[in-house]
Amino acid sequence: MPNSLAFLMLAAWPVVTVVLFRRMPPDRALIISMVAGYLFLPEPPATYDFPLLPPLSKHNIPALTSFVCILWMYGIKGSLLPESLSARLLSLIFIFSPALTVVTNVDPVFWGEIGLPGLGWKDAIALTMTQFLILIPFLLARQHLATGGSQRSLLMALMVGGLVYSVLMLIEMRLSPQLNLWVYGYYQHFFGQSIRFGGYRPVVFLYHGLWVAFFALTAVVGAWALWKFDIGGNRKKLFFAAVYLTVVLVLAKSLGALIFAAIILPVLIFTGSKTQIKVAVVIGVLALGYPILKGTELVPEKYLLTKAAEIDPDRAASLDFRFTNENILLDRAYQKPWFGWGSWGRNHILDPVTGILLTVTDGRWIITIGVYGWIGFIAEFGLLILPLLLLLREALAFRRSEVSKFIAPLSLILAVNVFDMIPNATLTPLTWLVAGALTGYAEALKKARLTEGPRVQPEWKPVI
Repeated sequence: MPNSLAFLMLAAWPVVTVVLFRRMPPDRALIISMVAGYLFLPEPPATYDFPLLPPLSKHNIPALTSFVCILWMYGIKGSLLPESLSARLLSLIFIFSPALTVVTNVDPVFWGEIGLPGLGWKDAIALTMTQFLILIPFLLARQHLATGGSQRSLLMALMVGGLVYSVLMLIEMRLSPQLNLWVYGYYQHFFGQSIRFGGYRPVVFLYHGLWVAFFALTAVVGAWALWKFDIGGNRKKLFFAAVYLTVVLVLAKSLGALIFAAIILPVLIFTGSKTQIKVAVVIGVLALGYPILKGTELVPEKYLLTKAAEIDPDRAASLDFRFTNENILLDRAYQKPWFGWGSWGRNHILDPVTGILLTVTDGRWIITIGVYGWIGFIAEFGLLILPLLLLLREALAFRRSEVSKFIAPLSLILAVNVFDMIPNATLTPLTWLVAGALTGYAEALKKARLTEGPRVQPEWKPVI
């Protein structure tokens, strides 16, 4: 169980956020509050659970506090929702479709002697509020991180966060994942999953070692992007930071993150911004295609298992376990295809005697389809893929030198994050922060194109 320090940190973070907003511009305060909160606050089960409210945790306290600070100090300029009609529609569906999930799940469900209750009006309120809290980073970033300078600050925060976290990662690689236990009093996941390739995979203060490895990947991309586009004479320092973070990523022992790095780092370093955005769109569309192919039974599972066994039998066994659970959970989801089964684990299969969960949800896509149905899946993944499509459309209308170079690496980060949500549930507040920043910049480009022609770009200033 979490200790007193864990709850104290969560309670103190609103104060930290207020101080940041009083001393910094809103974009930098938002970035630091979100990134630092994600990296250093304790994971659930360290939460504040009040009646009729979703649990307040590290995943929504920084965003909610930032929202209140911006509303109090600056007000909401223009519409809180995106200007794009498709993004606005997806946002509304994302927030309010859980109400329809509740309406279609008022009856209890049973597995033998074990049953789960039906959903009621309290669940409708809680699920809708949960969705709104999840979307706050996207909405705030769309308004306040929509310029090249803010996006550079975001890449800088990812790099600096990665440099700080790398020290903690190296400690856990040597001593095993113990920091969360030492500081907050509990393990946030199964310890056995931290042992890889004869060593330890760091977890630090995140949910799982895979989450740490993916954040390390974003730090690596941020460092190489800053090095490539540096105009302040810091290229040597940024180069050494990028190389160091790349080495740490390798030591983190996550095959998925290494594959992503091998794909996108050459694209980032050796190609232009528009090519990078095109690659990001391809990666994002491929990620969106997997659940559709899976749903139509077109994924060549036997072939993939055979190839995986040739590389590593243990990985093949893990992949087979994943495929088996996905198939079971999809069959379960097809019983409630439009709006899903809702909360309380109703999307799972339970043991009819003990009530123990017999299924495991790894990928974010299968979680979303099971809980909120295909409508919820389209809304969630659509909001994450749409910024890439909007950026591609607008960037092609501008000359290369007239579009902020920092949107391209952020596009790659978002694309591989969406792809990583096929095997893992690595949807975090930082995912929404990046998606919102790209959406806001795409809207600014469209406005410039319609009012002044494609030779005008949104103003940005480099931040050193």
